[in-house]
Amino acid sequence: MELVVGRVAKSHGVRGELVVEVRTDEPELRFAPGATLHGRMPKAKATRDYTVKSAREHSGRLLVFVDGVDDRTAADALRGMLFVVDSESLPPSDDDSYYDHELEGLEVRLTDGAVVGEVTEVLHSAAGELLSVRAADDGREILIPFVTAIVPTVSIADGLVVIDPPEGLLDPE
Repeated sequence: MELVVGRVAKSHGVRGELVVEVRTDEPELRFAPGATLHGRMPKAKATRDYTVKSAREHSGRLLVFVDGVDDRTAADALRGMLFVVDSESLPPSDDDSYYDHELEGLEVRLTDGAVVGEVTEVLHSAAGELLSVRAADDGREILIPFVTAIVPTVSIADGLVVIDPPEGLLDPE
């Protein structure tokens, strides 16, 4: 399974630098000079390898130079490209951390055992991670902050996420 570790948002400057939205907890490893990135355009199946020449943080994003992209035109052609890794190549997750693909599909229940729904996606925002949950009763999307106070238990082995939401979080209105 492919996991997205970054997305090219746009070019930066005239020398071929890429603005990359990071989608990994380890950008210093994934985007280290000399690292190979597997790039794939959205909806395409084929990937192309790029070698990182340099990367630096700028305004919450990474500015990345890769081999073979030497001007603004070449960088603009990569807008929207996804940098992906194979989930098989990842080390096992820690007890307190999870890869997004491990959470997707897990059943969500309240602390009293009532079924809430199923995790469909993990959203990464400036404010933190959110679990997008499809409600079991009506199929609507519920966004749940992925913090210990609200999500006290995650069991990959049991296929279960237990939540203790504050009042009003699950209300449809």
